[in-house]
Amino acid sequence: MRRALPLALLLSGCATATPVAQPAADTVPTVAATAETDPVDTAADAADDPAIWRNPRDPAKSLVIGTDKQAGIHVYDLKGKRLSFTPAARLNNVDLRDLGARVIVAASDRADKAHGHVALFTLDTARARLVPLGRYQSGAGEAYGMCLWQRARDKALFGFVVMKDGRVDQVAIDLAAATPRVTTVRSMKLATQAEGCVADDRTGLLYVAEEDVGIWRFGADPAAPVTGTKVASVDGKTLVADAEGLAIAPRGRTGGYLVVSSQGDSKYTLYRLPDVTFAGYFRVGGGTIDGTSETDGIELALGDFGPDYPGGLFVAQDGDNAPDTQNFKYVSWNKVLRALKLR
Repeated sequence: MRRALPLALLLSGCATATPVAQPAADTVPTVAATAETDPVDTAADAADDPAIWRNPRDPAKSLVIGTDKQAGIHVYDLKGKRLSFTPAARLNNVDLRDLGARVIVAASDRADKAHGHVALFTLDTARARLVPLGRYQSGAGEAYGMCLWQRARDKALFGFVVMKDGRVDQVAIDLAAATPRVTTVRSMKLATQAEGCVADDRTGLLYVAEEDVGIWRFGADPAAPVTGTKVASVDGKTLVADAEGLAIAPRGRTGGYLVVSSQGDSKYTLYRLPDVTFAGYFRVGGGTIDGTSETDGIELALGDFGPDYPGGLFVAQDGDNAPDTQNFKYVSWNKVLRALKLR
């Protein structure tokens, strides 16, 4: 209902009106998706986090893995076609490492809210399917985030399981025997809810997103201190809560970019490494494929992925893929850098 104008305004009809300030135009660069995956089979909040395996012999035959936290885990090709599905209850975040002889995939398992678990798989790259290796308990609480780190000096494999309450459990993953051995070797603690994490194999640094607070950095080695350093803040502008998925675009020994899903305003924020200084942000949209919104997990892999992704592949979960269920969008990393005028 419209309100009646005050008498003073009615009597001053010939006065010059004071211009009303208009909000600034949205200057966030937008990058169109090149492809999108088949939608997940379950409705509501389902698709969550992707991982990328680059095929070094035939990059165009690389694979993308994506979790459906209501049903299981998918394997897609670079056109977004689903190639296989592995049922598994309540898998949330996923990461992988190509160890040469085999590709190991790890996911946070939320099926038991009282005890966090790590679900391990081998990626059968020839058949584009996951082979389960088992579920392994990590610590008390509900497992949210999951990322892997391979130590440079001895190639030892570790995982980080981020609990819903902000605790981060580090596990050593021993693959020497037929049955993996997973042992909790260290725990860190953030004050509030956290999920996204990524580890830099080059520098031995771990980054964790505390959703309403910002990004924290820890030493990834189990002998490192358990206290972290906050390197970026949720400020309502460059990074808007929730701070969700994390990914790294490495360059040289320590450089490149840390990429963060700024879920509250549906954009992706870049920070320059190693100092973690703000470098810009972008959104996904504007093409023939619908854009992304309210993204949870992201992943980024550099290198040649064929003609559509010659410099790297960025994958983002789409929180609203209406009228279909949620899915994942594929974006050329070269296009992101051009849009942000970065190198």
